Amino acid sequence: MMKLAVLAAAAGSAAAFAPVQQGRTSTAVQAFENELGVIAPTGFFDPLNLSKNISKEKFDEYRTAELKHGRVCMLAVLGYIAPETYRFGYDIAPGVSTYDIPNGVAAIDYIPALGWAQIIFFIGAVDYWGVLGDFDFGKPDLGDKEEERKLQELQHGRLAMLAILELLRHDSQNFVSPGFDGYDNMITGLPFIYGN
Repeated sequence: MMKLAVLAAAAGSAAAFAPVQQGRTSTAVQAFENELGVIAPTGFFDPLNLSKNISKEKFDEYRTAELKHGRVCMLAVLGYIAPETYRFGYDIAPGVSTYDIPNGVAAIDYIPALGWAQIIFFIGAVDYWGVLGDFDFGKPDLGDKEEERKLQELQHGRLAMLAILELLRHDSQNFVSPGFDGYDNMITGLPFIYGN
């Protein structure tokens, strides 16, 4: 076993001194390095090579999906945090008030089957038919700042995707092991929210 470890270390150190090809970049980076969303310090970030040998149309499809997922995650983060501060007092099903449903992951067990059916149908309808659509009202006139705002939306969406994953991870861990972090509530910096 020791001989195998020494052999592996020797092979690894020999590879460290092998000549390296210079000046070769992937075609994906060359094709899409000037697209919106390519920002420092990462540049064009595609660790799984999803954009390798794809057309511009396929890249635009991926970018549209990224934008859509970012928007959904921005709403999800707001929807995850808002019930910590305020509840609308209505019944989501006969006899099931919003006041009775816990926050976060714990709510999964409290939502009745009809509620899940409504949620799944609504999400499916919006995704398939585009029910929410593209409305002309409510759009600001951005003028020459349109590119900057599109980049900001992409960045905010990327951050929201990471944020909702962390909220779900933290809340799931807290659901399995209550108080693992030593806090009673999700939002710890504003105790007046909870009446403390």
